[in-house]
Amino acid sequence: MFETLLLEADARGVATLTLNRPEKRNAMSGQMIGELHQAADRLSADDTVRAVVLQGAQGSFCAGGDLNWMKAQINADGATRAREAGKLAAMLGALNTLPKPLIARIEGAAFGGGVGLASVCDVALCAPDAKFGLTETKLGLLPATIGPYVIARMGEGHARRVFMSSRPFGAEEARSLGLIATISQDLDAAVDAEIKPYLSCAPGAVAEAKALALKLGGAPGPADVKLSIDALVARWDNDEAAEGVDAFLSKRKPNWAETS
Repeated sequence: MFETLLLEADARGVATLTLNRPEKRNAMSGQMIGELHQAADRLSADDTVRAVVLQGAQGSFCAGGDLNWMKAQINADGATRAREAGKLAAMLGALNTLPKPLIARIEGAAFGGGVGLASVCDVALCAPDAKFGLTETKLGLLPATIGPYVIARMGEGHARRVFMSSRPFGAEEARSLGLIATISQDLDAAVDAEIKPYLSCAPGAVAEAKALALKLGGAPGPADVKLSIDALVARWDNDEAAEGVDAFLSKRKPNWAETS
């Protein structure tokens, strides 16, 4: 079915979608991006699914974008870059508008695109020792395609505390920023408590209520998505991106970093 994901559902109609590249801390490759979009479409069309839990395999949520995938985009032509950025944006949009409650269960690292995935969920829960960060600028990149969803979740003022600095932050700060709703030592119990009310609700009404909330809340529209795609494509063409990604893969500091 999928090579980078696991998808299963229980008798209640609760589906669990697991990012399954643990050797890469579940970083998103081009293949995973495509499979996440396919999974979103499948879950949207499945009337037996009442709620969806998004998690990462083996104790890590998502380390962001796969750096080898990023390097491939830096070395690609403009049309390829635009196509790949569009696939990433379309996947995020499909998860954001999924007509089911989408609940993030976060352990370990949620960096870069992992914060973006948490932001497109209706609610995100995490373990006390979870770590977060919008780490793109440290690599000469931008939190571009995830940006509309991160800003929608945190609000501009909160987002600006962490959007540009690449600094890591913990669970308590993630909650203060509005990214995380609940911090729990027992994530399974906390997720079940979040799911339980939905199982008494009319599924169609839940879907329509979510769509209404997105519309009333000013969900990112086509212009916002295009702006984010264009920004990412342009940044992939910047020398800083090539230097930052190469430095990371070579395990050295980029030329703009402090040497002391």
